[in-house]
Amino acid sequence: MSSCVRPGCAGRVRVTACGDALKSPRGVSFDIHLVSPRGGFWNVNQEAAMRHSLVVFCSVLLGFLATPRAFADDVAESVVVTATRTPQPAEKTGESVSILTGTELDVQQIVSVTDALEKIPGIVVVRNGGLGQNATASIRGAEVGQTLVLVDGIRINDPSTVDNQALLGDVLVNNIDRIEILRGPQGALYGSDAIGGVIDILTRRGGDAPFALRASGEGGSFGTYRFNTGANGSISDVEYGAAANFLHSGGISAADSRNGNPEADAYTNAGATENVRVHLNDAVSVDLRSYYTNTRDDFDDNFVFVPPATFRVADSAAYGRNTLLAGYAGLNLDLLDGAFGNRLALIGSDSHRAFYNSAFDIVHKNSSNKGIAERLEYQGIVKLIPEDELTFGAEYQRISFQGKTFSGFGPSSSDSGRSHVASFYAQNMLTLFEQLTLTAGLRHDDDREFGGHNSVKLAAAWSLNEGDTVLHANYGDGFKAPTLFEQFSDFSNPMHALRPEVAHGWEFGASQRLFGGAVVAKAAYFERHTNDQIDFFVPDCFSNPPPDVCKVRPFGYYDNIKRTEAKGVEIEAMARLGDTLALDAAFTDMTSTDRTTDLDLARRPHITASATATWTPLPDWTAGATLLYVGKRFDAAGEINPLPANTVVNVFASHRLTDWLELYARAENLFDAHYEPVFGYGAPGRAAYGGIRLSY
Repeated sequence: MSSCVRPGCAGRVRVTACGDALKSPRGVSFDIHLVSPRGGFWNVNQEAAMRHSLVVFCSVLLGFLATPRAFADDVAESVVVTATRTPQPAEKTGESVSILTGTELDVQQIVSVTDALEKIPGIVVVRNGGLGQNATASIRGAEVGQTLVLVDGIRINDPSTVDNQALLGDVLVNNIDRIEILRGPQGALYGSDAIGGVIDILTRRGGDAPFALRASGEGGSFGTYRFNTGANGSISDVEYGAAANFLHSGGISAADSRNGNPEADAYTNAGATENVRVHLNDAVSVDLRSYYTNTRDDFDDNFVFVPPATFRVADSAAYGRNTLLAGYAGLNLDLLDGAFGNRLALIGSDSHRAFYNSAFDIVHKNSSNKGIAERLEYQGIVKLIPEDELTFGAEYQRISFQGKTFSGFGPSSSDSGRSHVASFYAQNMLTLFEQLTLTAGLRHDDDREFGGHNSVKLAAAWSLNEGDTVLHANYGDGFKAPTLFEQFSDFSNPMHALRPEVAHGWEFGASQRLFGGAVVAKAAYFERHTNDQIDFFVPDCFSNPPPDVCKVRPFGYYDNIKRTEAKGVEIEAMARLGDTLALDAAFTDMTSTDRTTDLDLARRPHITASATATWTPLPDWTAGATLLYVGKRFDAAGEINPLPANTVVNVFASHRLTDWLELYARAENLFDAHYEPVFGYGAPGRAAYGGIRLSY
């Protein structure tokens, strides 16, 4: 198949090669041999720049590890909440979970959350151009809409998008305390949308002081400027946190400028978060949280034909406006001296998206989309003894969307739909002999349209050598009901109702602490099998037209046509060497395959890797560098439009002038690598930014 018309990301209709299957290359290279998850060996022979950069990084790391020495800072044990929905040491969860702290984000001067996610093993980030363009994150080869994204417990997945995905391109870093990334199917605790995993963003709240202020301003390449401000503290019985941000960038051309597209696509983002807890007494507290974004993104939706049989994006005057307002109101009640915790919460989100000036129409406003989500949650936690914790709960969710399309060539059209799901779950976490932690969970979802579905979770973590060695394994289910767009839009299935996507995944792995915990290495092998995966199908209406289908869906429709699997190895290493040097590295070797064609899924590179070094030579000085490598992949099915591997290096530095004033600067894509993250779309070249940060 050469090309077709299909719905694009976030509900836009775009002309592109259809299908998501492709065949990944088998090789990576550092002149060593790696064992493939499919069996056999690869002779590693990759580009010189990547080889040289990783050899330098590994040589530095091995040089420190080869000679025993005293380490000033240990890698601290991390407490996470996402894996079990209660605070637990990460080592006890049996899950693969990564943590990005707010301090790391500040030191490395991360602007967009997707830039931070690129460093996490198992995650592939794809962005259609520069800052603010449509951005997606795939966890362990899952589809982009199969990742649940939370901000302070609020689901920000948008019901009006094609895949019910979160608009990650609009999620910027401001006042973030930490980001927890949970990899693997998580249906037992989180229900739909968590086949790939969960991204949980937690903002700062409370603190030791009544008032703490953080503010920053920066500017740099592409006419970019950004202002952030955030405050948090504790006053009497009130813990609070709040932040606001504004960013504008003149941008680059979303369509690759090397293909003759000179028009820059600008981006503007204004946002705010709020997180307050009021303690009414020792047993009762109230939570009020909110999240807001208001953005405008210029993008390109024109296309030109590229012989022999494909299309490539080209400049246009198109732009979109996106707003999202989400809120959380919760009541917490602790009984039996804290042994029985209760949480009752009402959560909602309201999104509006509009699309203007399409290259394929003459009207100004081409479409508008509205999505509403409402949730009622109850969660109970019983912990009568420290070694045994029972978590249970009930949830009810109602979501709806309404889409309107306007055209100068015919009457406007309207699509709408809604969904209702009631859920019940329970999970028990038991620790035996202070070493072995066993977790078992079960969830039942009752979908008004698709009936009942059960999800299971089983996990084990075994701590050895006083916690220096941890072995873990887990099994999890995931499922995702068809999105409202897939069910009710002009691309819905004309022949039968869609079935939910169902996944089963498992993993086993180990972590090892060395030198008193100053060095931590982790490795995990994982697999996930998904049945009834929904994809977009285009009928051949010329040579072999299906009966009646071409009359009602000539441009295509959604159908359950896929069985997919993903399997691979993730490796992480973290080292805190002395008081001055921190090293972090991640490596993923993964195959994501469409089992109906035995071809790898589109835009899933076989190899990804990252490395970050942070150096603090003096108490007031910090410098560092990050290397990001994305291996070869194809942009569409049938090995169409190959995308070569790319390596990007970023550097950063900061100097604290006083206790409250800091100067910082960074260079992104230092060596001006030219590559296309998506076929036909460009990526920013070398860029420099500088700013000032205030803290009180």
